[in-house]
Order: sequence, then C-alpha cells, then structure tokens
Amino acid sequence: MTTAPLVAIHGLTVAFDGQHALRGIELAVMPGEAVGLVGESGCGKSVTWLAALGLLPPRARIGGSARIDGTELIGAPAATLDRVRGGRIAMIFQDPASSLNPVHRIGRQVAEALMLHRGMTGRAAREEARRLLDQVGIPDAARRLDAYPHELSGGQNQRVMIAIALAGRPELLVADEPTTALDVTIQAQVLDLLRQLRRDTGMALVLISHDLGVVADTCERVCVMYAGRIVEEAPTERLFAAPAHPYTRGLIGALPPIEGPRRPLLAIPGGVPEPWAMPPGCAFAPRCALRVAACDAGLPADAAITDGHRAACLRAEAAPLLAEPAVA
Repeated sequence: MTTAPLVAIHGLTVAFDGQHALRGIELAVMPGEAVGLVGESGCGKSVTWLAALGLLPPRARIGGSARIDGTELIGAPAATLDRVRGGRIAMIFQDPASSLNPVHRIGRQVAEALMLHRGMTGRAAREEARRLLDQVGIPDAARRLDAYPHELSGGQNQRVMIAIALAGRPELLVADEPTTALDVTIQAQVLDLLRQLRRDTGMALVLISHDLGVVADTCERVCVMYAGRIVEEAPTERLFAAPAHPYTRGLIGALPPIEGPRRPLLAIPGGVPEPWAMPPGCAFAPRCALRVAACDAGLPADAAITDGHRAACLRAEAAPLLAEPAVA
C-alpha cells in the first residue's frame, strides 16, 4: 500500500516584478522522512517553502500548488495558514538572533508559541516550555527560561528556536540552513539533535543547505536545486555514489575526499544566473562542459534514471564520480 505524501508541491512558480525565482517546483515529502534541499545560494531553496507557507511579500506572484494532506496552501485564507504554520509545518532559520525578540525572555517566547498552537497559559505553559528546552538539550532549562537571547550562545539560541518550532507539535520541520552561523562542533550537535527529535516524534524533516556534506548523514533523499528548479532527485546514498546531473557532479567534485588519494578541488565556474538574465533552455548550460546545441532549445524535462532517481538533463547519466566533475 502506497502512503500518500504529507506535503505535495506541484508546478510551484514565484515571480518578483515579473522575474521568475521559481520555475516549476515538483516536490513531495512523505510522513516521517528526511529530505535534503541543496544548491548554491540564489537557487530558490528558501523561497520554495516561504511561498508554500504564505510568507512572501505581497508583490510576489505565486502559481502552482502546495498541499498538506490535500489542503491547498497557495492562496489559502489567513485562518487556514495560521493553523498550518507552526501547528503542522514549522520553520526555523539560519540566524536565530534575527528570529528571537531581544527584549523578551526566552520562556515568554516559547510560551507564546504554546499559547498560539496549544492554548496553554500560565504555570502549565511555563512547565511545558521548560520541558521543551530540556528536550532540545539546553542545560539548567528552568533557569534559562528567565534569560534573554543575548545571554545565550548562538548554538543555544538555535536550540531555543527548535524548541519554539516543536511547541506546536508539527508534522514537518523545515530547517533553513540551521547550522550555517555555528562552528563545526556545534553544527554536529544541532544535526544530531534534529536526528534524535525525528526518532522521538516521528516528524518529517526538510533540511535546506548549500552544503551537500551537511545532508549526507541526516537525510534519506536529496533534491538538488538550480536556478529555481529541482534538477536532480535521488536517495542520498545513490546520489553520492552515482550522480547523474553535471551540476550535482560539480557540487560533489568540489568536496574534499575523506578517503583515497588526494586530488585538486575544482570549483564550478561562473555563478547562478540572475532571474532577469536567464539563458535560453537549460539554465546550467553556460557552465556545463557537456553542453550541446539542443541544451539551448528549451528546458530539459525530468528523465527517470532508476526508480526514485530523476534528473533534468538531456545528457543525464548516473555514473560513479571517478575523476573531474563534468563542468567547464
């Protein structure tokens, strides 16, 4: 029996002032699974979920569909979005200092989320806030309730943000670059915490990152984004073993090998095109060594490589990355 997706996104487009930032996102998240969304800055990773949750400014023009258990979110009334945001889908961001209110104590901010999503107030809310802080690994949680954000470290503030996200008991947590502003040791601790919370609560996870290494040990499936499209999707182990899209091969080729002989790291030349300067056809073509004339004729459709593995490339070929990545 096939399980229905928890969240299904189809043909999602976003345009700002007539320039497209998303160009048809197709993505499904199953209950309880962990999905990585990776790509360079400017590919549209964060915009995808901001659009789905109705968090973009009014000037954004959004098309397509984003559904949770069949409930349409695109264009949904505010009351529907208020029930979903924080309640069924929670989102945390890379800089907790910009998300936490500096003039309110930590306990009050966690309790506010508990009041909004679970109707808890007073002593019950404070005790649940303490339990949540303890769950996310903040030492001496009872005392930290009365602390201000500036009295905590960056890693502790990120744990507070995770506690606030958990307050509504979400079915899906979207973590937008949650470790970027943290040092390597704290990064590992936060990723371990997210894995533990998934085991304990059964919630699904979408981990947004520009770093393939961050999602390698955390996610079961990876979607690679480029210029507002998902260009490759595969189970994590297969993606790293046999990437099919030249862009994915370039990203993996830029990672230093943990084992085996040393080799020079090659950067992908150029940069992600701006929405107002999108090349005809495949957006990656100007940076790709496999480019042919047909690449400029139109957007390449998704090609099924194997079951669960697809890539949007005319010359997609799943093969081990043995030498240099296929980029110019």
